[in-house]
Amino acid sequence: MSIHSRTWQMAAAIIFFVTTLTNNSMAQQSHQMVRIAKISVDPAQLDQYKNALKEQMAAAVTEEAGVLTYYAVSDKDTPSNITILEIYADSAAYKLHIQTPHFKKYKETVQHMVLSLTLVDVDLIAFARKPGI
Repeated sequence: MSIHSRTWQMAAAIIFFVTTLTNNSMAQQSHQMVRIAKISVDPAQLDQYKNALKEQMAAAVTEEAGVLTYYAVSDKDTPSNITILEIYADSAAYKLHIQTPHFKKYKETVQHMVLSLTLVDVDLIAFARKPGI
């Protein structure tokens, strides 16, 4: 199995996991914006990238009501391949997010660290969760 195939399978598993944890109804979730970011980072700058990402994520979920969830994971075999799952209340929340000072600082900080970036908008098809979670 290729690294990209494993990465996309991992991203699908993350989406499933996150949607099972939500307490919102399916109707409420249908308005949410869900995006997957696939990022390849210069391995020599990986620690600096992770620090910038963590700072941006913490600010986003703390300061922005419309940023509901951020998950960032790295491939076990290639840690410089990062997958980020972002869930926003709606597309307006995302548009506000990319205008914030902390997001602009992140983009400026990592611009020379990121080798490639692919953004994929996805639609929630279904979700399931255990009772009481």
